[in-house]
Amino acid sequence: MIEDPATLKEEGNNLFKAGDMHGAICCYTKALKLSDSQADCAVLHRNRSACYLKLEDYTKAEADASKALDADAADVKARFRRAQAFQKLGQLDQAFLDAQRCAQLEPKNKAFQDLLRQLGAQIQQKLNSTDARVQQMFSLLSDTSAKDSDRLKAAQNLVVLSRDEAGAELIFRNDGVRLIQKLLASKQEEVVLSALRTLVGLCTGHQSRTMAIVNELGMEQLCTVMGSGTSTVSLAACHLLQVMFEALTEGMSREIRGKEEAILPGEKPSKELRSMLRHLLEMMPASSVSGSGRDSAINLLVKQVPRKSLKMPDNSVTLWVIDQGLKKILEVAGTVPELSDGPPLTDNSHMSCSVLLSKLYDDLKSDKERENFSKLCEEYPGLESKLRAIQTVSVLLQGPSDVGNRTLEMSGMMDAVISLCASKDVTHQQVAVEALIHAAGKAKRASFITANGVALLKDLYKKSENDRIRVRALVGLCKLGSAGGTDFSMKQFAEGSTLKLAKQCRKWLCNESLPPTSRRWSVEGLAYLTFDADVKEDLVEDKNALQAMFELAKSEDKTVLFAVGSTLVNCTNSYDVEKPDPQMVELAKYAKQHVPEEHPKDSPSFVEKRLVKLLEAGVVSALVCMVKQESPALTESCRECIARVFLALVERQEDRGTVVAQGAGKALIPLASDNTDTGKIKAAQALAKITITSNPEIAFPGERIYEVVRPLVSLLSLECTLLQNFESLMALTNLAGISERLRQKIIKEKAVAKVEGYMFEEHELVRAAATECMCNMVLSTEVQKLFLATGNDRLKLLVLYSGEEDERLRKAAAGTLAMLTAEHLILLSFQTTHWLEILQALLLSEIVDLRHRGVVIVHNMMQADKSLAETLMESEALEILSVLAKGGEAGPNPASKIAQHCLDKAIEYGIIKSREAKETEGTGP
Repeated sequence: MIEDPATLKEEGNNLFKAGDMHGAICCYTKALKLSDSQADCAVLHRNRSACYLKLEDYTKAEADASKALDADAADVKARFRRAQAFQKLGQLDQAFLDAQRCAQLEPKNKAFQDLLRQLGAQIQQKLNSTDARVQQMFSLLSDTSAKDSDRLKAAQNLVVLSRDEAGAELIFRNDGVRLIQKLLASKQEEVVLSALRTLVGLCTGHQSRTMAIVNELGMEQLCTVMGSGTSTVSLAACHLLQVMFEALTEGMSREIRGKEEAILPGEKPSKELRSMLRHLLEMMPASSVSGSGRDSAINLLVKQVPRKSLKMPDNSVTLWVIDQGLKKILEVAGTVPELSDGPPLTDNSHMSCSVLLSKLYDDLKSDKERENFSKLCEEYPGLESKLRAIQTVSVLLQGPSDVGNRTLEMSGMMDAVISLCASKDVTHQQVAVEALIHAAGKAKRASFITANGVALLKDLYKKSENDRIRVRALVGLCKLGSAGGTDFSMKQFAEGSTLKLAKQCRKWLCNESLPPTSRRWSVEGLAYLTFDADVKEDLVEDKNALQAMFELAKSEDKTVLFAVGSTLVNCTNSYDVEKPDPQMVELAKYAKQHVPEEHPKDSPSFVEKRLVKLLEAGVVSALVCMVKQESPALTESCRECIARVFLALVERQEDRGTVVAQGAGKALIPLASDNTDTGKIKAAQALAKITITSNPEIAFPGERIYEVVRPLVSLLSLECTLLQNFESLMALTNLAGISERLRQKIIKEKAVAKVEGYMFEEHELVRAAATECMCNMVLSTEVQKLFLATGNDRLKLLVLYSGEEDERLRKAAAGTLAMLTAEHLILLSFQTTHWLEILQALLLSEIVDLRHRGVVIVHNMMQADKSLAETLMESEALEILSVLAKGGEAGPNPASKIAQHCLDKAIEYGIIKSREAKETEGTGP
């Protein structure tokens, strides 16, 4: 008979008193599965926590006590047990808070007072020990006569101490910030790095300390350190400022860092935030700031200024930055690195500037705000210089292109571009040609440039003696030559011209004597030319060119990322192509309108071969490296390209193992959360394909497997295709079968209701996949309760699906019923009048798996209830079970053994008689 939760709890209590902790845990766990009462569950969790404490499994003890407190925060026993668990886990601060609360609730309880005293002594001992170490490090660092090696070791020890809350607080309270300020002025790079890392420990998740440090150190010193020429120091300072921004904007996580006492009620960090932003803007035009330092400042502005979501109404920070700093940003945009009259730049500075300008413009809410932005760009004093004006326009065209186009349309601007293209000065030519290239991508300007610029670009390409000019002129020609996109019938140039241009691009790409910036332009050219399938075929056959492109993607020059991504999207045909309606095509032909044509070499067989070639050349490692790049150049559009390529690479099942082995699993997870809406879906679908065919625990080791759940659940949407829904359901089925923790993660992401919705889908494969997913999810008690709740038809649906023709659906539904009946008494007769007929059909099925599921359901029902057993034995089920119990020609099998158990149970109930009993009756007088 089904055990009662109260009985199980009582049994567990008795076992606990007898010292049988494992037995008690077993009883409490069973009772938790059966109990519907939140209050009862809280008590059971509290009792199980006591068992785990006795077994010294403190992590589980803490988890159970926390669950009890979630249900009833006033449960003093659960709080005391959690305090004990925290103490053993070394989390003394949290243990002290719990013990203090217990003592407040029951001041006369001696056990609570004793624990509080113990914890106080332990915390003081730890503080004394940490304090002594902090004082020792301070003494060494303040001693100018100490050896450099000793001072460096002390600085590094300070970093370790700052990562612990107690250590961080002691450093801060003992005037450590002033000492760190002196260390920042050290000539030893390692000492400066240690000082910056110590500050990271002090600021992480702690708003009040961060506010005090910003005020005490001053942003000027931190920006000076970030603007230094040493890249490692500049990056470390950038990381510190990022941590400071996060602490000031997001506050702190109390679970992680403990109490924060220093902050005053109502105190807000807006003054410090504005100070930090103002100093970053002042770094833009400063000639004393290194190129890498300026890039770091731009990167911080990109991350911190625009709203995280456009649904937030307040964009005041963006408006403030535009008002205070747009002209400073444009000064960087208008700087020509080859001339010495501007701030130092890196190869990435202009691209980073474009991204920042684009983010600021996109964050504006009204036409009035956008109009003001455009006017500020047009009125920028640098536009008085033709060269600076054209360079600024190039940056704007790559960022907020509407503003770039508008600025380009200013009187005389296009004429200036054309005239500078003919200049004898190589720098002037280079700036003008780049502007021409960026302008050619805009439809409004393309017709003008096609008419006026092609001859000029051809002339430069043929006659210039400088490869820097020739490669840029070539890209301009590539861009204009690919205006038809993938439409095979729209050719701008004569037959074979695009192949010649592409060949020259590949030649320059492989020429290591050229600077990386020039080689990057050759990839830019291929990004346009690879719309042509002949060019794609030639490129994938050129392994040297592919590997040269991949090496560039891994290099310091981040501006190449989008060009590489676009080229690979074209080669893998992972762009979206809308198939035209055949009837509309015929109508268009009849009306003599243009009809797009697909190149013969863009057929699936050619694409598949290209994918194999790219894999052989090492495309996965290049993509993984691209995702890791911390740069504004890794825009959402770039991320979308990478996601599209990954999805194409995992299309073939046999390639997925190779792709995963090279790190694709780790790379796809951030792509599924930080991307365009389309990019998120593509990355999530790639994750789904991997999860379906690979072992998820190997593809996504450790905690990473839990990060896969959310992207997969996001595919259960009406906005996604049925294929994406289906693949998501298949992947979630695999994950749900691994562990209860994964099932809980799926439940937490609110996937159960979505999966249930797809169980009604008309498409039979999707419907079956959803039912299979539910079959694994029903292993969780929470999901079982959904099926057992009164007033719903969930069980009825499972019973009916068990009688459907679709084998896959029947297996999933019957499997779910088998699991539910194993845990609970379920009266199938209440679900549908056909339940017995459906059950008999399962028992009679020729499919072994279905027959086995049917026998298990019957066995569970008979074990649970005698009246159910009588109903079954009065039907044809008795005869069917008798036949099944004999086994087949191969002898007994799992189904035959379970069938025999059913008959044995019927004999035990006295419903039927055993053969021996019948024989005995037959030999009577």
